[in-house]
Amino acid sequence: MNPTGTPARHLGEAARVTLRHLRRQDHAEIAALTRESTELHRPWLGVHALTAEAFERRLERFARPTHEGFVICLRETGAIVGGVNVNDILRGSRQCGTLGFTAYAATTGRGYLTEGLGLVIRHAFGPLGLHRLEANIQPGNTRSLALVRRLGFRYEGFSPAFQQIDGEWRDHERWALVSGDAGQAGPADGEHRPR
Repeated sequence: MNPTGTPARHLGEAARVTLRHLRRQDHAEIAALTRESTELHRPWLGVHALTAEAFERRLERFARPTHEGFVICLRETGAIVGGVNVNDILRGSRQCGTLGFTAYAATTGRGYLTEGLGLVIRHAFGPLGLHRLEANIQPGNTRSLALVRRLGFRYEGFSPAFQQIDGEWRDHERWALVSGDAGQAGPADGEHRPR
């Protein structure tokens, strides 16, 4: 993780995006993107202002070995177009983690998250040494469900009252991808699949 002021190191590149760790300097840009995306996020995430204190807590969480935080950036400009977390990383005999991801209103629907998640999957199954990634998605979130299907995730079941979001226990579908699964990296470098 690189929350300090050191230059960002890209962890991967696709046709239009790059992947790097979240860092302290990203706060203002992500806070603005979050404000602009309130209506997009409201049904799925619960919406709260991303204060400096909340952002610091996020960086602290990503400094632990059980969490990784990434941003997806445009190759041409470096602008942030999405965020991805690998949470609850378990080692030992499990070697797994849980994905969380978000797009932003200004750039949603252009396939950037598909490309970026493909890079995260490669990184998770490569340098991070994970064997399994899980994504838990609310049943009505059709865009996120289509995204994980496109990336080769398999449906594993339904979890009632799985996670508390914005004070309410919400049902989720469980989707998973195991290293070596067909389609695990999403679109090949240079290929674009619209969302």
